Amino acid sequence: MSTATTLQAWVHTLRHEADDIISVELRPVGGGSFPAFEAGSHIDLHLPNGLIRSYSLFNDSGETHRYVVGVLKDKASRGGSRCVHEQLRVGMRLTISAPRNNFPLHEDASHSVLVAGGIGITPVLCMGKRLKTLGRSFEFLYCARSRASAAFVAEVEALGVPVTWHFDDEQGGPPDLQALLGRRAPAATEHYYACGPTVMLDNFEKTAARLGHTQAHIERFAAVEVAASADARQSFTVELRRSGQTFEVTPDKTLHQCLIELKADVPFSCEEGICGSCETRVLEGVPDHRDSVLTAAEQARNEVMMVCVSGCKSSRLVLDV
Repeated sequence: MSTATTLQAWVHTLRHEADDIISVELRPVGGGSFPAFEAGSHIDLHLPNGLIRSYSLFNDSGETHRYVVGVLKDKASRGGSRCVHEQLRVGMRLTISAPRNNFPLHEDASHSVLVAGGIGITPVLCMGKRLKTLGRSFEFLYCARSRASAAFVAEVEALGVPVTWHFDDEQGGPPDLQALLGRRAPAATEHYYACGPTVMLDNFEKTAARLGHTQAHIERFAAVEVAASADARQSFTVELRRSGQTFEVTPDKTLHQCLIELKADVPFSCEEGICGSCETRVLEGVPDHRDSVLTAAEQARNEVMMVCVSGCKSSRLVLDV
């Protein structure tokens, strides 16, 4: 069981926000304040059914008396979002994690373009609130299947900045990102952020690169399967330096499975390489990175790895666990 920092919270408010979307407002047990957080951060909820799931914070990052997340009831739910919608009740006590940020906001940008697809509005709405507080220039591109499925519309409008709305059912299909992102000439001081479904994010990355928007950032809610590298080893030795344990990873048992069996001090949440909760420092060895959290530059440095999905290219791997 991990000894990673956890907090005790209680469910203060549950609110219907759009079709299949609710917001969950959490307050600290016993009053007081939660740790401060940055725009783009997320927290883990330890749910009543035993699952741990990550959700982005969308309330103002200047608030410490509460955390607020938005949760879509996913039709393909593995039990997380279904539990939030069907089992959480006002007054219920939950263990949560301290906030983590894999999707940081560049607050000094000359202009920011915030692109949301459906429930992907949550982290970029938090960014918009922060930029408004700072008096920075920014705009929204908000895409949803329909108006009924678009959450937090009033909060977006209240920011008083330009918003481009796109509803698939009214406009005959998905947004033309080539046209929408092409409205501004490339500028190294401008930053683009996108969060939403995989298809949209893949299109966003390709389109931003094609248009020359070099400062483009994404956060994924769904994992992208990354195949093992050609030089990845099927078997390798792992040493957990702090706990003094050593074991073998084989074709029949992944690093993730071994760590679970040993009850290693590593927190696991998504188990898909997208939330960053299992980020672990690498002391020796060369990981085979298969996550969707680290940038290419961060992966190349081999200082940390997401142990829930990654493997190894060297015969030996030493982790700071």
